[in-house]
Amino acid sequence: MAQFLSELSVFGFRVCPWPWLAYVLAGVVHIALIINLVAVGALIFIWLERKISARIQDRLGPTRVGGKFGWLQTLADGLKLLTKEDLMPNGADGLLFKLAPYISFCAAISAFIAIPFAGGSYPWIAQHLNAGVFFVLAVLGLEVFGVILAGYSSASKWSLFGAMREAAQVVSYEVPLGMCVVVPVMIAGSMDMVVIGDMQAGWFTNWLVFHDPFTFVTFWVFITCATASVNRAPFDLAEAESELVAGFHTEYSGLRWSFFFMAEYGSMFSVSILASILFLGGWHGPVPVASLLGLGGESSGSIGWFLAQLLGLGNVLLKGTLGVCIMMWIRWTLPRLRIDQVMTTCLKYCTPIAAVMFLGATCWHYNFPSKNFFGLTSYPQSVYQIKEGWDATKKQPLAAEAKADKVAQVQRGKRAISRHGERPIFLSSGERL
Repeated sequence: MAQFLSELSVFGFRVCPWPWLAYVLAGVVHIALIINLVAVGALIFIWLERKISARIQDRLGPTRVGGKFGWLQTLADGLKLLTKEDLMPNGADGLLFKLAPYISFCAAISAFIAIPFAGGSYPWIAQHLNAGVFFVLAVLGLEVFGVILAGYSSASKWSLFGAMREAAQVVSYEVPLGMCVVVPVMIAGSMDMVVIGDMQAGWFTNWLVFHDPFTFVTFWVFITCATASVNRAPFDLAEAESELVAGFHTEYSGLRWSFFFMAEYGSMFSVSILASILFLGGWHGPVPVASLLGLGGESSGSIGWFLAQLLGLGNVLLKGTLGVCIMMWIRWTLPRLRIDQVMTTCLKYCTPIAAVMFLGATCWHYNFPSKNFFGLTSYPQSVYQIKEGWDATKKQPLAAEAKADKVAQVQRGKRAISRHGERPIFLSSGERL
């Protein structure tokens, strides 16, 4: 977007005469879209959870505010929170108490910076990082700092107990969660989420969840660990109302209390989108509608390209919403675990299973490097094995002649030999070289 703004001209005058201005405007637009995605998403998900929980418990849920289905109930509750008095305990640490909810919220929205919503040569992403998976996991882990500060600064033993539970739970579940993420990264040969999503183009048989039996099990372990990492039931021990009043946010009210909830729903949405990109095809649906209709192309200004990207955006949002709905379904179906059961699930079950599945997926991919859908089919012709494109000694991009050779290798679809030796890296044919 910054490049587009720097090249945009109206009546012969450049809109952004300085390159830094284009980047500033692009950053403002990106962060505005991300904040609105999280805030509006929280409004929708709160209403959705009320209706889902009511359906499970044989109730109606919101039916009055905003019509028959209570569409405006969450908005009315938000206005009520704005008018509530902002209280703080006498013995609380004022600075940390006020800062904690904003830290959690900023960590939740920062993860969307590196999450792509459409792929190809010109992906729809705020900041395209070649280590996007690592960035998202690292930033989501920062949300626990807001919870710890909230519990510590509230001058309440219930808040402190909840914060300590959250710290132990999140740090523990990050281990199997990282092991699960390594599996699709190993198969794709890249931590770039655009690359991982593009290599799953085509029919649903190309989705990594169906790559082999080990990856299939890894996906469900990832769902379990992701649910625990965002503090959702049955793993919500940090705010167990039957034991700790309300947990780490017992002493919060009004707008600051709502920031914790927006951070929670934002984290739920981000890990659901992350699961869809790593395992469920990302912006590619189960049926390649865009390819069947002849949409797409390499030109970023064509109507077909825009419609294909818009369809991909719809796929990502739909899969992310379904993931959030599954978390809600689990919450209102299963009872809450004890803290010892939560830690046992992580250390005695999720971590060993994730480790064994990683080894199994590695052996499978080594023996069947071009097979997918449990070994029954082969990768499509649009996926190639090319060299990594980095010099072994200087760690700098290869020269222009090497880059031209790289393009030729991609066009022929042959295995290339890098200076590291033979190292297959799966990349989409649509990726810009």
